[in-house]
Amino acid sequence: GTYMCKDIVNAPHNVLNSLSLADTAKKIAEESGGTLKCTILDKDECEKRGMGAFLGVARASETEPQFIHLTYTPPDGKVNKRVGIVGKGLLFDTGGYNIKTAMMELMKFDCGGSAAVLGAARSVAALQPPGVEAHFLVAACENMINAKGYVPSDILTASNGKTIEVLNTDAEGRLTMADALVYADKELDCESVVELSTLTGACMIALGSSISGLWTSDDDLAEELLDIAKVTGEKTWRMPMEKSYNKQLESKIADIKNIGERYGGSITAALFLQNFVDKKKPFAHIDIAGPVWDTASGATGYGSNLVTEWVRRQGLEKKDD
Repeated sequence: GTYMCKDIVNAPHNVLNSLSLADTAKKIAEESGGTLKCTILDKDECEKRGMGAFLGVARASETEPQFIHLTYTPPDGKVNKRVGIVGKGLLFDTGGYNIKTAMMELMKFDCGGSAAVLGAARSVAALQPPGVEAHFLVAACENMINAKGYVPSDILTASNGKTIEVLNTDAEGRLTMADALVYADKELDCESVVELSTLTGACMIALGSSISGLWTSDDDLAEELLDIAKVTGEKTWRMPMEKSYNKQLESKIADIKNIGERYGGSITAALFLQNFVDKKKPFAHIDIAGPVWDTASGATGYGSNLVTEWVRRQGLEKKDD
């Protein structure tokens, strides 16, 4: 699973786009011996579900967007808990019309979250942990530039009905994941959700290139993920969910803006994502922008083991009577 995670992140965009990532997910399911089921939602199916945030980002993609859904069910069919794992799946990120002026050659790693999720799906299928039903989700597309591309000032409507004022097209990952989170929450009714993404440079400035940032309002989930990180050797650090920063996301013409102010950008990104999961459900956002890539050796495989172990532990917890 870790090797697959590395291969996905290392692959250049002319080799790996949203279609070939969807094919990879199908292959993982085919090789799982029946423990994984793969469903791919195409553009029309995403439109039926009102995934306007995801499809807005995908408008300029060369290939049509692919919403990837892998489902793991234990061989004996007994389920104690249903969980969702969402990974950011930008196969390449130019920044859109807010075009990147630095590091664009590294933006093939913007699918690092999806790589961790798919790598974990492969590992979970091989380990076959009992008691847990796991849904691995990736809204796969590219953030490109052409006449169809979304632009600053657009208003997008996510699948939960929330309207989003786009002030920066390079804050696109949170838009794609908004609809993936709603899908995990509403359509699948996952009891808890963990999301991984190469989301912000601000997190790298805060924690460097070796440590991911962890945001959650649920103390139990935070403690669990921090403990797992120690076991797997994937360093992470809990970051503040400063609710007063929500004011930065207020819009005069929509429900929410897709960016806040310059400072604390990784915090406002985490706060943005909170709008797309039921507040009563345990939800964690992990920003892996730093540790996903090593300048000397390339992709690290970060996150795959973390997710695998988290899924395994969920099956050990029995539902309350």
